[in-house]
Amino acid sequence: MDKPDQQKTPETADAEGEQAAGSPTSRLDLLVDEHEEEVSENGRTVRRQGIYLLPNLFTTGALFAGFYAVIAAMRGDFESAAIAIFFALVFDGLDGRIARLTNTSSKFGAEYDSLSDMVSFGVAPALVMLSWALGGLGKLGWSAAFIYVACAALRLARFNTQIDTADKNYFTGLASPAAACVIASTVWVCNDLGWVGENLPYEVSLLVALLTAAIGFLMIANFPYSSFKGIDFRGRVPFVVMIAVVLVFGLVTVDPPRIFLLAFLAYAVSGPVMLVLQRRK
Repeated sequence: MDKPDQQKTPETADAEGEQAAGSPTSRLDLLVDEHEEEVSENGRTVRRQGIYLLPNLFTTGALFAGFYAVIAAMRGDFESAAIAIFFALVFDGLDGRIARLTNTSSKFGAEYDSLSDMVSFGVAPALVMLSWALGGLGKLGWSAAFIYVACAALRLARFNTQIDTADKNYFTGLASPAAACVIASTVWVCNDLGWVGENLPYEVSLLVALLTAAIGFLMIANFPYSSFKGIDFRGRVPFVVMIAVVLVFGLVTVDPPRIFLLAFLAYAVSGPVMLVLQRRK
C-alpha cells in the first residue's frame, strides 16, 4: 500500500534549507564564487562555468618558477634563481600552445597568463638583479630595477590591448620572457665568474644597472621582433633541419649560461637592426 505524500510544513522547509546551507558545497560557495564567462559556440554566445585545468596548470608552474627565483635570490642562490626564470619561460611557452591544441583557450586563462608573466618576467628578474648587483648602488640600483618592472607592466598592458589587431608574426617591443632571460643569463654567467656580492666590481654594477634599464626600454620601444609563430612545427622539414637541431642542443650543453646570454642578447639587438633595415628599403 502506497504511503500518502507528506506535506512539508514551514518548519520542515526551514530545517531542510538550513541543512542545505550547512552542506560543504554551500559553505564553499560562500567563500569562493564559481567562475563564469561568455564563450561563443556555433555562432551563439553562451555562459559557461568553471575553468580549464590543463593550460592553467602550466601557467601556475610558470608563476611558481618566478616566485621561486625571488626566494632563491634572497638566499643568495643566484644560479638557481636564473635557472628558475628559464623554467618559467618553458612553462609560459607551453600553456598557450596546449590551450590552442586542446581547444581550451579562455579569457580567464589569458588574464591569468598575463598576471603570471608580470610576476615571472617582470618582478622576479628585477628583484634577482637587485639582490645580486644593484643593491650596492643604492637609489640608482633600485631605480634601474623599478624602470625594468614598470616597462614590463607597460609592455604587457600594450600587448593585451593590441592582441586582436597586431601582426602575429612580429612583436612590438622586446617580449617580456626574452627580456627576463637576458637578465637571468647575465646573472648566471657572472655568478659562474665569481662576481657576487663584495666580489662584484663597482664598474660591473654600473653596467648591469644600465643593461637592466636598457632592456626595460626595449620592451616598450616600437622595434619589431620576430614572434616565430610562423614556424610550422607540425609540417615536414628537410632532414638537415633535424641535424641542425641536434647540433644546437649539443652546443647549448657545452656552456648553457654563455650560450643563452649570447642568444638572447642577439635577439634583443635584432629589433633595432630590423627597424633600420626596414627603413632603408
